[in-house]
Amino acid sequence: MQLRFTKMHGLGNDFVVIDLITQRFKLKPHHIRKIADRHFGIGCDQVLAVEIPSRPDVDFRYRIYNAEGSEVEQCGNGARCFARFVRDKRLTGKQRIRVETLAGVIELAITDNRDVRVDMGEPILEPASIPFAAEQQADSYALDIDGEQWQVGAVSMGNPHVVLPVDNVDTAPVERVGPITECHPRFPQKVNVGFMQIVDQQNIRLRVFERGVGETLACGTGACAAVVSGIVQGKLDNTVTVTLPGGQLSIHWPGSGQPVIMTGPATTVFEGQIQL
Repeated sequence: MQLRFTKMHGLGNDFVVIDLITQRFKLKPHHIRKIADRHFGIGCDQVLAVEIPSRPDVDFRYRIYNAEGSEVEQCGNGARCFARFVRDKRLTGKQRIRVETLAGVIELAITDNRDVRVDMGEPILEPASIPFAAEQQADSYALDIDGEQWQVGAVSMGNPHVVLPVDNVDTAPVERVGPITECHPRFPQKVNVGFMQIVDQQNIRLRVFERGVGETLACGTGACAAVVSGIVQGKLDNTVTVTLPGGQLSIHWPGSGQPVIMTGPATTVFEGQIQL
């Protein structure tokens, strides 16, 4: 079947977005791997599927697949691209869109300057729900990574994140520590690994080694998790600019019991068809 797609990115975190409402097709892991292959396919970090919702109080179902074929719970940069896609394709005329994900319902809104604001929901800090093996909830945790002791934050934004503090993201050991930490036994569902440099209380720099993908140019849920971790530890204000290799996001979190709000761009690169 010839399947229409749109290539998009959020700060360089790139996606292939597929409308499975007007096109009837069941994506399988081998299809995802073919689409995501940067040499023999289209190439992307994740494939995003737009589907008919399974419940009446939402507008769409939003599904996220890593390049190696696994389905994941949440993707913040993908959510912004999803919102722009369904508006640009006239699948909805709404300014505010509710979508269901594996992690629950999130709300998306197109701003006046065409950035997208995403209500990412409340962060999860209780270890068993992240999931993360710890005796009790704490602002930070001691974690042994390949014989080194790190003091880390652990947060779920619908998907698990560990936040590692570093003095300088440019020299952070992302390539070495990232894959080891992703598979750390204290994270039974694996984990996304953020390397956070605090510049001041309103600004951080961040690199993220994503579970099932590797390092990406930007990670929206990773930016949210890093800011939440910094706020919980008393190191950051409630609104923070996060500078990632691909660009900047604004993250706002009022505190416990409140949702995290992420604002940033979403860009269409090209459209095409692929034979599956």
